[in-house]
Amino acid sequence: PENLLLASKCKGAAVKLADFGLAIEVQGDQQAWFGFAGTPGYLSPEVLRKEAYGKPVDIWACGVILYILLVGYPPFWDEDQHKLYQQIKAGAYDFPSPEWDTVTPEAKNLINQMLTINPAKRITAHEALKHPWVCQRSTVASMMHRQETVECLKKFNARRKLKGAILTTMLATRNFSAAKSLLNKKADGVKPQTNSTKGSAGVTSPKGTLPPAALEPQTTVIHNPADGIKESSDSTNTTIEDEDTKARKQEIIKITEQLIEAVNNGDFEAYA
Repeated sequence: PENLLLASKCKGAAVKLADFGLAIEVQGDQQAWFGFAGTPGYLSPEVLRKEAYGKPVDIWACGVILYILLVGYPPFWDEDQHKLYQQIKAGAYDFPSPEWDTVTPEAKNLINQMLTINPAKRITAHEALKHPWVCQRSTVASMMHRQETVECLKKFNARRKLKGAILTTMLATRNFSAAKSLLNKKADGVKPQTNSTKGSAGVTSPKGTLPPAALEPQTTVIHNPADGIKESSDSTNTTIEDEDTKARKQEIIKITEQLIEAVNNGDFEAYA
């Protein structure tokens, strides 16, 4: 639903689809293995089975979207991605109470036809547009305002963003740790060695290391006028990096905690 946009805030505004970054244009009834790409919860069984696929995968994804738009949560969901994929391949979804009690049988029927495991038996786009829930919506579709669905959509979107924030925190922390490790390796790495051989006043570099000139930026010394002692800038740089890393970590953790608190308090506007 986050990729379904309205052209304006006016009533009856056109619906626009966004984010076609991984989309592949399929000609006619062409079917092939185009690769494993897409948002996990919207992938069709044939994609997960790594079979040749075509346009029916879009109908499956639309079925998932229709399900979400009607009740505010997805038909397939699990924190464990492997279990999520097992659900999808088995077509393991239902219409639980009380959310689905007010949804018409025609709407459920259309979803069932769109979420048919066998792509050959799945309803086509042309058939879906002729379905009673679409072409006869004035008589078979419910006209009630589904406020509970709106609230569920807010919660669903909030949880989605929260999960993204947590993953970002984990990734950022990992990257900071990796960067720190890399800096430490560079700081503790190759150092120029003095050749003690008689008659040689130069500096030699061990095999596979950089010459002294290339190492110079890492071994620059700073003169302290107060005590006349020269010290390496490495320790100073490392301290600055440590402080910067800690500050960024704390900022990310603070934002994540705010998002968690917003979910607990039902303040979903915090995710806007």
